Amino acid sequence: MLRFAQHDERSCAVSDTLSPKTADDVRAAVQDAFAQEQPLEIVGRGTKRGWGRPVKSNRDLDLSGLSGVTLYEPDELVLSAKAGTPMAEIEALLDGNKQMLAFEPPNLGDVFRTERAGQTLGGVIACNLSGPRRIKAGAARDHFLGFRAVNGRGEAFKAGGRVMKNVTGYDLPKLLCGSFGTLAVMTEITVKVLPSPEKTRSVLLLGLDDGEARDAMAAALNSPHEVSGAAHLPQKAAARSAVGYVRGAGAAVTAIRVEGFGPSVEARCAALRELLAGFAGAGKGIEELHSMNSATLWREIRDVAPLLPDSSLDLWRLSVPPASGAPVMASLVMGEGFANDAYFYDWGGGLIWLATPQSKPAATAAAVRALVQPTAGHATLLCAPEETREAIPAFHPQTKALTAIAEQIKRSLDPAGILNPGRLA
Repeated sequence: MLRFAQHDERSCAVSDTLSPKTADDVRAAVQDAFAQEQPLEIVGRGTKRGWGRPVKSNRDLDLSGLSGVTLYEPDELVLSAKAGTPMAEIEALLDGNKQMLAFEPPNLGDVFRTERAGQTLGGVIACNLSGPRRIKAGAARDHFLGFRAVNGRGEAFKAGGRVMKNVTGYDLPKLLCGSFGTLAVMTEITVKVLPSPEKTRSVLLLGLDDGEARDAMAAALNSPHEVSGAAHLPQKAAARSAVGYVRGAGAAVTAIRVEGFGPSVEARCAALRELLAGFAGAGKGIEELHSMNSATLWREIRDVAPLLPDSSLDLWRLSVPPASGAPVMASLVMGEGFANDAYFYDWGGGLIWLATPQSKPAATAAAVRALVQPTAGHATLLCAPEETREAIPAFHPQTKALTAIAEQIKRSLDPAGILNPGRLA
């Protein structure tokens, strides 16, 4: 099991935990904190508490008591649940109706060394967690229909609804999605659900280097064959997979996923094999994964940890244009001496998961962000010891204009700055 740096230590000893059972309890708790100018750390079940800077608060607002699905209409493709509802409960309900959350939220329990079963719907939406299918289905925020919440003044409000529609002014669901609990305390969330695919297969290209894999993934994604996942695992990352065909390949593995009705999947895989045959030349192979093996591989890619080294490392999440991923990694591996087995690509090469040594975190951050910045991408320090997250911005520095807008929005929703102070900046 992956062992990233322990990060759960708190900079302030927790002296008080508030455990609301209803939305009215949440409103009362925030009203009291606002009156006292008392900061609150907003916690679901704590599975991603180590993401971002440590919150400066000695009072927790624990939302785990707000749990349960409040509305599910499979025919209408809509589900509402309280913010503290475990994702395992929601996924089991959807699976029983052959439906899914199409944005494929990752479970980062192994990354943060927390209980995998603890991840909640509120945490997924607050962090805008999206998995490999994002390249086809969009991000979490694209499936986030509406919510009920309490702002930093202790005022209850709601936004959005049960259908996708145009809005004027602030699109509040998109604003809160990815805000890490710094703008409001969500108490109930409504999301769009979709039918699960009947069949899943993956075309595997063996032995490609990073540049060749980038070109192969681009060819697949630009084809008419409705690819729902495109990832590249360097040889040592592939060797960590639980899937025998991948682990035993003895080479880098580039995976292209196709989903849908059985005959369509079979035809599209055949077409992709023909399209990509040129990349499999010069002794390189091409294989195909079906059913459970394919599902296992994409779950590993989604959840990150199984494919990275079993050691104490910092974890970075780099988002760049797909064409820039291979050059960025080549510069990092050669210029900074990073281990060449401690990364892999998702989203057609546009998302890079990178594990780095902890010895010189400031120099590492400067090197990573200097290479990402010219691509108009961003680099997030996802997991690191508390002292590192205190010293280095976890999130990519924004321009002055964007910072000013963010500060204005923060003041309008949380004027006293009591909700998760310091987490984002």
